[in-house]
Amino acid sequence: MEPFIHLTAVAAPLLRDNIDTDAIIPSREMRSVSKTGLADGLFAGWRYIGIGTRDPDPEFVLNQSAYADTRIILGGANFGCGSSREHAAWALAEYGIRAIVASSFNPIFQGNCIRNGIVPVTLDLEAIASLATALAPDPQALRITIDLPTQVLTGPDRKTHAFPIADEAKEMLLDGLDAIDLTLKRRVEIDHFIAADRMRRGWIYPG
Repeated sequence: MEPFIHLTAVAAPLLRDNIDTDAIIPSREMRSVSKTGLADGLFAGWRYIGIGTRDPDPEFVLNQSAYADTRIILGGANFGCGSSREHAAWALAEYGIRAIVASSFNPIFQGNCIRNGIVPVTLDLEAIASLATALAPDPQALRITIDLPTQVLTGPDRKTHAFPIADEAKEMLLDGLDAIDLTLKRRVEIDHFIAADRMRRGWIYPG
């Protein structure tokens, strides 16, 4: 997983509440258990004119040239609600999304984002609306910057917004680690604990 330190990128406004995982990746687009091959199905119900087609709907934000190379999505409340399918995070990551800015996240989806290198940035709705307004004149030139070490998002108007993130989630994202890798960073302490526990139970004896 690619570490996330600092990102300055095009941000696309998708200012809807309750964007669920079936909107992010419809079940019909999940043809395997692999993490790859899902990007084309991202937001398929909104991105394409008809079900099962790949004819782009020009009204959908990600199909507009101003939002080419989007790596940040501005969303609303309860982003990622619905099912617990990790495919939603996989599709976003494969498409190139590295951060989602929303006023709240479904907890399971938030965890899936973190495990797949996507930073869930929580800001209030007023701040998100302000960012969208500031970006509107020229989304390609007016970009958003997210600095994870300092937990600060900077808008194109130079206004800064601090955002919260749990220490463990921050460590995983900064180091590009999944949950297993994060645990293995503490392998020495784990081995010492196991050895001490075995000794306490009398399973091994000191020489």
